[in-house]
Amino acid sequence: MHIQLIDVLSQDGQVLHREIPLELDTVEAGAERFVLSAKSPVTVDITHMSGRVLHIEARCQVSALIPCGRCLEEVERAFSVSISREVDMKKMETEQGLDEYSLITGTELDVDRMIHNELLVQWPLRVLCREDCKGICSRCGTNLNYHNCDCEKQSLDPRMAAISDIFSKFKEE
Repeated sequence: MHIQLIDVLSQDGQVLHREIPLELDTVEAGAERFVLSAKSPVTVDITHMSGRVLHIEARCQVSALIPCGRCLEEVERAFSVSISREVDMKKMETEQGLDEYSLITGTELDVDRMIHNELLVQWPLRVLCREDCKGICSRCGTNLNYHNCDCEKQSLDPRMAAISDIFSKFKEE
């Protein structure tokens, strides 16, 4: 969703208050894409400070489905997004390519991109469905939180295979 900034830039001290729906449906973090399961409307307050300096505040609540780092089950993770930023429109015109200014194109603020960028800052490195998650079996793929498997639990270091063969010969005798 885009917000026109022309009205707020017309006069110092001008305040623009909007509550708009978040059109963002997914978050791309690295090479992965995560679905947003819930999202509240975004409350945006833009204040024209002086000259061409804007103070932008935005708030919303978002939940995303993220796979557990051990068992890969989807976990719903809630994010509380709160942004407070000052943008100098004069600098934006002279210093092209800065990430913070890529939120504004001409005189339009891209609210979805602003929320997306803030979510990336808050994005967890790893999510677990629960602290004692047992994960999945590396051999058969069974979710060990719900079922036990009959796979051999001991994983042998391949460098130790020769020694293992020696011990198994002694057991046979």
